[in-house]
Amino acid sequence: MKCQPLNFKGTEGVVELIRWFEKMEIVFHISNCPEKYQVKYATCTLLNSALIWWNSHKRTIGAEAAFAMSWRELMKLMTEVYCPRNEIEKMESELWNLTVKNNDLAAYTQRFQELTMMCTKIVPEEEDRVEKFIGGLPNNIQGNVIAAEPTRLQDAVRIAKNLMDQKLKGYAVKNTKNKQRLEINQRDNRG
Repeated sequence: MKCQPLNFKGTEGVVELIRWFEKMEIVFHISNCPEKYQVKYATCTLLNSALIWWNSHKRTIGAEAAFAMSWRELMKLMTEVYCPRNEIEKMESELWNLTVKNNDLAAYTQRFQELTMMCTKIVPEEEDRVEKFIGGLPNNIQGNVIAAEPTRLQDAVRIAKNLMDQKLKGYAVKNTKNKQRLEINQRDNRG
């Protein structure tokens, strides 16, 4: 509890549900919460209508089955309950078309991770998330990331970041050389 997890009431909407998911994952990481206790821990932060929903679900399938589900399964279930279908469809469409814009890999990665939390049907497994992430990268980086054969999303992100940094450094060097050539040409033209 020292990690100060967020509570979820069930009335906050899609964005707050995403934030709750993210905060819970941070808490799991910081507290070294074993996978088998993640659902139990997370559901202790539910309040009001979300707690009523959870207790009803737990009675329906049985407490043992409810607490045996994985964190990903709970996220999927809560997404189905607390996110209107039309909102999920908009996010699925955004995820389907998401690509790196203006070489901003950090913004792409953050939005990708937010969307994959909610769009579990498009990318249900880690392998699917890796493939979809790579698909949104610029073509000149995509092939190199594929060649590295990452099996985890965090590996694909790290590889893409290193390649993007190299690409941007190359642009900076090229721009510096072009600027120097331009200055030399301008001096020669004055003379």
